[in-house]
Amino acid sequence: MNTSHWSYPSLNEFIIEPFPPVEQANFEGELARGGSLHPEQVFYAYQKGIFPWYAQDEPIRWWSPNPRGVLFTHQVHCSKSLKKTMRKLPYKITFDTFFSEVIAACATEHGETWITDEMRSAYILLHLQGRAHSCELWLNGHLIGGLYGICLNKVFCGESMFSRQANASKIVLIELCAYLIKQNIKLIDTQFLTEHLISMGAINISRDDYLMFLTGNPDRLRGHWC
Repeated sequence: MNTSHWSYPSLNEFIIEPFPPVEQANFEGELARGGSLHPEQVFYAYQKGIFPWYAQDEPIRWWSPNPRGVLFTHQVHCSKSLKKTMRKLPYKITFDTFFSEVIAACATEHGETWITDEMRSAYILLHLQGRAHSCELWLNGHLIGGLYGICLNKVFCGESMFSRQANASKIVLIELCAYLIKQNIKLIDTQFLTEHLISMGAINISRDDYLMFLTGNPDRLRGHWC
């Protein structure tokens, strides 16, 4: 996988390339380079606790960090002031309504150059397969926040979020957790920790503990969310 460049054959012809054991990842969590962002390869990677993350001019880089950042859905933190704000705002939450717009906003809002055109195409195809999902936050008819990721049985692998108004990303995350709890999804994979995610209740767990949550049917909730 280190130097190969794969084409994009049809789903019926595509052969999934195995990854090295995740224990071979370096201290930063990088496991391999190269390969393909064919949706079947990407979905296979997530099932193994691996995700792609690379800059525009780099080869595809695959990661499996240890420890792993996660947010248990029932432990998301919502401050009293945020609860008050949420009660006052006439916002609306939707799922899988504007996936392409959400991923585009994530790519441009903060200059996240790692969401390349190739990455965007891969996740849009996964969305069309019913495997990648988006959560959208609306206020007065305007899209003010959102996030997207991939669902694997009892894990939601969060990829990126955007916010066009104060507290929008926090509200999206809280509403997503409420929805995921109803679907018996235990945690959100945040990959790494940031100060923002820590403030929302995210913690580090070991890679081995994280992999235990990936057991079971990965397509249990495949389909359009509403």
